[in-house]
Amino acid sequence: MNVTLIIILVTVGISLWAWNDYSVMNRWVMNPYQVAKRNQYYRFLTSGFLHADWMHLIFNMISLYAFGGLMEQVFNSLFGASGPLYYIGFYLIAIVVSDIPTFLKHRNDSGYNSLGASGGVAAIIFAAILISPLSKIMLFIIPIGIPGFIFGPIYLLYSYYESQRGAGNVNHDAHIYGALFGVAFIILVYPPVLPQFIDQIAGWRLF
Repeated sequence: MNVTLIIILVTVGISLWAWNDYSVMNRWVMNPYQVAKRNQYYRFLTSGFLHADWMHLIFNMISLYAFGGLMEQVFNSLFGASGPLYYIGFYLIAIVVSDIPTFLKHRNDSGYNSLGASGGVAAIIFAAILISPLSKIMLFIIPIGIPGFIFGPIYLLYSYYESQRGAGNVNHDAHIYGALFGVAFIILVYPPVLPQFIDQIAGWRLF
């Protein structure tokens, strides 16, 4: 069983547990006010294993499964036997880092809550895009695949727009900062990825 599948199973299990025991949801959800006032910093991490509903959970886990295998291979190649530990650490740190802007923005708002694995998943997706920018990404609303290097900027612009608009219940900031963390991390640990990325997209043709 690969590490990605283990993360998925753990996330599904914790999400189901929280749906059936709201005290778990209440204690573990990302509430910046509680973090600031009661030093409940564990919420940065625990909130990444909670989801609002089945659609939220399934979308994140399918996305994680689709890109996690590639990144596991990359981490195993870079770090050998320690690859799985680095991969898990990368995912967990991404969840924490992606919520820091949310914490700073809403630390005085007692009614604000955030949850979901989106920050960690975005980090894995965007790291994978940097590794393999020509791989196609399928969207539910578009029946054809979009090359990752095209999808990435469009997705970030959309997330930024929605974040500024402030509508809905989606934490778009977590998507943005998770994605940026994923890109920065993979460049830091494997600098050749950047020229390789440029070489790959330089040879791309639409037709």
